[in-house]
Amino acid sequence: MEKQEQFTPQHTADGSYTFYSTEFGESFHSQFGAKQEAELKFVEPLNLRQRAQHSPLFLLDICYGLGYNSAAALTAIWETNPDCQVELMALELDETVPKSSIAHHVLESYPAEIVEILAQLATTHSFQSDRLNAKLLLGDARTTLQQVQSSGFKADAVFLDPFSPPVCPQLWTVEFLSLVAQCLKPDGNLATYSCSATVRSALLAAGLTIGSTSPVGRRTPGTIAGFSSAALPSLSTSELEHLQTRAAVPYRDLSLNDNAESIIQRRQQEQQSSTLEPTSQWKKRTLPMLDENSIN
Repeated sequence: MEKQEQFTPQHTADGSYTFYSTEFGESFHSQFGAKQEAELKFVEPLNLRQRAQHSPLFLLDICYGLGYNSAAALTAIWETNPDCQVELMALELDETVPKSSIAHHVLESYPAEIVEILAQLATTHSFQSDRLNAKLLLGDARTTLQQVQSSGFKADAVFLDPFSPPVCPQLWTVEFLSLVAQCLKPDGNLATYSCSATVRSALLAAGLTIGSTSPVGRRTPGTIAGFSSAALPSLSTSELEHLQTRAAVPYRDLSLNDNAESIIQRRQQEQQSSTLEPTSQWKKRTLPMLDENSIN
């Protein structure tokens, strides 16, 4: 049996706490602040307060982690409309993460009712009340998302929050994001912190349209996606150009079970044979305007 990773709270700039994953070599949040990220990268771009006027509301939290995105969403929704009924489907690989979050009181700045709900969700993997039906599905999201799709679940809002594409390409492939799109309502939206060209091209290949969200804690924006471009912020000229370079070659995982190394190698091979402009040439023109981390 694999040794479970131990998680220790790390302080962030807004006073909230995050964890560091030795498995992926990344923190779950930037040093800007875990709580503000949940609000500014997910709750606000997805217009959850406005959507809360209509009940029920269906949420899909991919890579639930410490629970910040769900905590921020439920708080915003019920502050706006205490009677809003919510269906929450949360996916998480490692059950020790949400359990450690509760054990270390990481979410204590949220209302006590929210903390109690997520504590039960972390322990029993489900919660049901007169206004919330929540499930926490554990395991590889490529597998659990297929269960969600088979159930007919359709989300108004999707939080796409895996580790970065270079370390967790499995959850940024055309095939996985196509499955996510199948779980999205026609007027629903997906939000993610990433503006990587490979992520954005995969979202486009999945049949979605995309827009930029405001930068949070760094110069580069996030991404919002949906089936209609009507209400989405436009991409800048440089962002559109970025999608015409080899950086935009997407990750692929046809069987939804390849390991990270295989997925990365497949993309590298496709990039080498691509007729798209080499990203290095594009960078020379636009690098001063972009965070280099966004072009992986």
